[in-house]
Amino acid sequence: MMVSVVGLWGAVQVELLEDTRAQVVRLDTGQACTVERASLPSGAREGDLVVDGRLEPGQTEARRRDVARIRARLAVPVPPGLDL
Repeated sequence: MMVSVVGLWGAVQVELLEDTRAQVVRLDTGQACTVERASLPSGAREGDLVVDGRLEPGQTEARRRDVARIRARLAVPVPPGLDL
């Protein structure tokens, strides 16, 4: 298990928060790493973008909209009368 300091990386997305650790994904490489939760900014939540140690709410919201748009485009319509 690799534990690193977020501030050294630039931009990361918070994937999973646990009691003392968090999993983040480096946006430039897609590499997932485990970091100390205390190294994240106060109030960080799963899905948040952190750039140079700061939360980026505008970029986080834009990324959430992009993911929602892609998911909607990939969704398969359910034929009428089919009950899932």
